Amino acid sequence: MLSRTLPARPSLADAVLLSHTEQGREWPLLVWVPGPGVRMVSSAVLGGGIGEREWVVNAQVPPGYDRLDPVAHLRELAAGAGLPGPGVGLMTAASVADRRHAVDGGAHAVVTAGIGVRGWAAAPGVGGVAVPHPGTINIIVSLPVPLTDAALVNAVATATEAKTQALVELGADASGTPTDAVCVAAPAPAGPALAGSGAEPFAGPRSLWGARLARAVHRATREACAGLLAAERTGPGA
Repeated sequence: MLSRTLPARPSLADAVLLSHTEQGREWPLLVWVPGPGVRMVSSAVLGGGIGEREWVVNAQVPPGYDRLDPVAHLRELAAGAGLPGPGVGLMTAASVADRRHAVDGGAHAVVTAGIGVRGWAAAPGVGGVAVPHPGTINIIVSLPVPLTDAALVNAVATATEAKTQALVELGADASGTPTDAVCVAAPAPAGPALAGSGAEPFAGPRSLWGARLARAVHRATREACAGLLAAERTGPGA
């Protein structure tokens, strides 16, 4: 991997594919560096929550990944890629090289997907406390306008709804996988991230930017998952 600082690439379309070594093999590492002045909301194990972040990594790891220190591991990978400052780190056992990118009216979405273990969120009788495992549908979204804190949270919900819509339309009979992760990035507001500060107060699916986000995530998710489902249906025993 690179050991120098990567230059900023403000557009999510310019995310670069690097690599890292795990269990004696090279694995892809998707890196996006929008630079400073960007706020993100994420469910990722590294850099989750809401705050200013300078980069995002989506690391592919081996199937059966069993390290118990994913946060430390992601920090190691970020350092090895020359990424200083705070950032967001996601993991997946799905193919990162086979990512899908979609754009709608300035809203960008990149999706990596693996759907071998999937189901409905409200399935009865499951759940527990465990160390987070690598996610399987990872969604990274970039918007060109500032959002309030509430709108950032709203954007996560909208992205999740769009992902589920794509899965249902493809016949996946699932709302997602147990370990999906999402990250939404937007420019930091000039003042406090409150309504009236110039930041967009809404990101629901019928708002201007929420609708664009939803369409981008929906299209990228469909493209990422369609081939996987087709392979399931035509595989041995299908």
